[in-house]
Amino acid sequence: MNRKEHVYLQLTNLALIAAIALSIWAIGWKAYLLIQIPVLYIASVHGVWLFYVQHQYDQVVWTRGKEWDYKNIALQGSSFFKLPVVLQWFTGNIGFHHIHHLSPRIPNYKLPLCYKENPMFQDVQPITFLSSLRSMRLRLWDEKRKKIIGFKALHLNAT
Repeated sequence: MNRKEHVYLQLTNLALIAAIALSIWAIGWKAYLLIQIPVLYIASVHGVWLFYVQHQYDQVVWTRGKEWDYKNIALQGSSFFKLPVVLQWFTGNIGFHHIHHLSPRIPNYKLPLCYKENPMFQDVQPITFLSSLRSMRLRLWDEKRKKIIGFKALHLNAT
C-alpha cells in the first residue's frame, strides 16, 4: 500500500468513527445498537448462507493430491449463484464465485463483464435461489462417487 492509499484508508476510518459517534450522539447508544445489531445479524446469516451455497451444491467437485487442478477446481469447486440484479448488487456480485476463485484480484464490479465476455465462465451451470435450497441437505463428500451427499444418502448406501 502506498502512502496515498494509506492516507485515504485512515481518512475513511476517521469518517466512519465520526459518523458512528454522530449517530450515537443524535439517537443514543441504545437506539444505535437496536439498529446495528439486527442489521449485523441479518448480514451475517446471509453471508454464511452465501458461503455455504457457493461451496456445497449438487455438482460441486472436490479433489486432492494429483487430481487437483487450479483452473478446474476454481470453476467446478465453487458455484455461479445467479441472483436477481438487486441482490447481485447488494452482495457485491459474489454470485460470480467461480470467477472470483479463478482470479480473486478482479474487482467485484468487473465480475459480470468478465462473465459476459468469457464463454468458459458461462459453461458453469448456475445455481438459482430455489436450487440452492436443495444444498441444505448436503453434508458429506462421498469419495467413491466423487459427489457431495446428505446423511440420508449415506444411510441408503450402508444398507
